[in-house]
Amino acid sequence: MATVACAALNGCGGSDDKPGTSVDHVTYLTAFGAAGRDAFVWIAAEKGYLRSAGIDVRIQLGKAAGENLKALSSGQAQFAALDLTGAMIAAFGRQNSGFKDFRAVLAVHQHTLVSIMSEEGSGITSPKDLEGKTIAAAANGVNQLLFPGYAKLAGIDASKVKWVAVQPVQLGNTLASGKVDALSTFLIGRPTIEKATLQAHKKKVVVLPYSEYLPDLFGNAVIARTDLIKSKPGLVERFRGAMLKALEYTVAHPDEAGALLHAKQPATAADAASEEIKLMTPSVTATDGGSVVGAIDRARMARTITELQKIGLLRPGVTPEDVVDFDVM
Repeated sequence: MATVACAALNGCGGSDDKPGTSVDHVTYLTAFGAAGRDAFVWIAAEKGYLRSAGIDVRIQLGKAAGENLKALSSGQAQFAALDLTGAMIAAFGRQNSGFKDFRAVLAVHQHTLVSIMSEEGSGITSPKDLEGKTIAAAANGVNQLLFPGYAKLAGIDASKVKWVAVQPVQLGNTLASGKVDALSTFLIGRPTIEKATLQAHKKKVVVLPYSEYLPDLFGNAVIARTDLIKSKPGLVERFRGAMLKALEYTVAHPDEAGALLHAKQPATAADAASEEIKLMTPSVTATDGGSVVGAIDRARMARTITELQKIGLLRPGVTPEDVVDFDVM
């Protein structure tokens, strides 16, 4: 039982903190099911990047920021991908006292990809048009957590907007069926959403990106439990290195990554996954402000925190070190 508990909480397996003859076994949660944005973890496993680092990974499909944090807090996983802004709000928001014992170790997207989408001709062409409308989104996701701040900056009365929880795979069909007026998902999910609306009504979608009003926010990141970082920093560094290599390979070979994802998760279409990877690539490789692939800049994270505090989504006193492990980074 002690061995099982150790493996669950600390990714135990090796006799020390370096790769060798033994293997460290870890569990990793994807950010949101099996979408193109998460293909790089399958690349890391299938290309042998993790194996070369002395790591055996068990990949589980994640749900959303809040749900992934719950799984991490219960010891079901040691690493997870999720929207970093959503994780920050869930952990350090004024109304939240969620799981805080995590740190980001790898940035996936240098910009938030959260957006709102509606069908052309729906009457929604600007943020203000969302008042009186119903928006679908995944439960406990960053989309709804961040909306009050977005609404404040965009001049929306958030009390006049109704939200309904929908399974991620049903978002496109829910919008196309007319059950909701709009939905909130990542910008890179547009091909999948638009495929549903084109089939139903031959209509494309209108996109309202949160980044128009919140430009400093990061998107997805890979996070690790702080107890694992403290007890086995070498393991975390090896995991980060393998995942960074896989992320760079994925954006350089989107069609190959999409095909691999489909092979491992047949419900995910290879072409849709490939298109999503291509759409997210500019956010992964963005170099504005001196950022590099996978990195989180301390000064920019401080600005992000200040921005979220100004719109009332984070409590005072939060520091960059509360969110990111800069030693591992």
